This record gives sequence, C-alpha cells and structure tokens, in this order.
Amino acid sequence: MKILALDSSGLVASVALVQDENLLAEYTVNYKKTHSQTLLPMLDEIARMIELDLETVDAIAVAAGPGSFTGLRIGSATAKGLGLALKKPLIAVPTVEALAYNLYDVPGLVCPIMDARRNQVYTGMYRFENHRMVTVKDQMAIGVEALAQELNTLGEQVTFLGDGVAVYKDLLMQLLSIPVSFAPVHLNKQRAGAVAALGEIYFSEGKTESAREHQPEYLRVSQAERERTEREAGKHGAD
Repeated sequence: MKILALDSSGLVASVALVQDENLLAEYTVNYKKTHSQTLLPMLDEIARMIELDLETVDAIAVAAGPGSFTGLRIGSATAKGLGLALKKPLIAVPTVEALAYNLYDVPGLVCPIMDARRNQVYTGMYRFENHRMVTVKDQMAIGVEALAQELNTLGEQVTFLGDGVAVYKDLLMQLLSIPVSFAPVHLNKQRAGAVAALGEIYFSEGKTESAREHQPEYLRVSQAERERTEREAGKHGAD
C-alpha cells in the first residue's frame, strides 16, 4: 500500500509518502511562504528523490480541516487535482486527529490546539488505548476558557501541541488544575507523515472518497463571511 499525504492546514506545509507502514519521505517547511508556492514543488522534490511514479500511489491522504481557510483550500485543490488526474481515491484525515497522532501512545489525554483567533482554538481530545487512538471529544472550535473547564472536569493529565500553544500556553497554565505537558518542537506542528500513517489505517478500513466528493471541513465560517453577515445585520437594523 502506498499513500501520498498533503498537509497545508496551518502555518506548516508538509508532503509525505508512506508505503506498507514505512515512511519513505517527508518534506516539511514552516516558513513565511504561501502554500501555493511550496506544496507542489515539495511534492516534485520528493518524487525526484525517491524516484516515485505517482501512478503507483494507491490513494492521496489530505489534512481535511479544520485550519486556515486559505491553506485548506490549497491542500484540497491540490489533492483533488491529483486524484482526478491519477484516478485515485482521496482519504480525508481530520487535521486535529493527525496532530494528535504525532504523540502516539503518550499517556493521558492528547489535546491539539490550533489558533482560531478571537480567543478560540480548533481542538479535540484523544487518548491511546491498546495502541490505537480513541476520540474522547471530536474536533471542534471552542473558547480557550471553555476548553480549560472541560479538561479540568475530566481531571486527567493532558499533553498539548499545535500552533495554539505559543499563543495560549500562559493562559492555559493559569486556568488548568491538572498535570500539563507540551509536545517537543519536532512533534508540535502538522506533519504529513502523521496524515499518511492515519491515511494508511483509514484506507484499510475503506474510509475513502472520490476526488470530486472531497470538501474540506472548516468547522466555522471564515472571517470574511462573518464580517459580511455583520454588515448585512447592521444594514437591516438601520432599516
């Protein structure tokens, strides 16, 4: 089984290839360039380095959201284009699940947090039981204070990762009354290797879709859509 994976859901751009539970290549960049500039050149470089014939890929796994609206659109369009051109199925891997999978078999709760602005995060809660990831709380958009309350109620130790850590770490430390850890630098951001590893599992379970069917999961409307709604509400109120 050969799974190509893409992740452009956040600040990081990442491409990977897994074959039969073996990570053959992973290219990850966390730098100030748009994903439209980096994703396809990274894929081309991986294909060149490992002499990959894209026709031999069984499926394309993509971080399907939540995350950056622009990043998700770029990743989705790239995956859909490859899927249509190669006639390969897509595997939609929830971004937060892939982040949690970076911390495979870590004890206690794993809580990825992605900065969603307005004092909110995209998150979920997971734990590992018998070497498999179990969803405690499905991915969601939630305020940081509300998240801390839920974690305090559960009362378990928790490990955080994701770009939201840099933004909300101090606040979380003030709000939480449970043991807290933070993932190390090499595991605390999106990695296409984790998307590919989960994609391999989901593919074996038949969790695929056609390239035409695939749509990213935003979880909430974009800032532009919110501002338009607010403007229209203000205009109607004035009427």
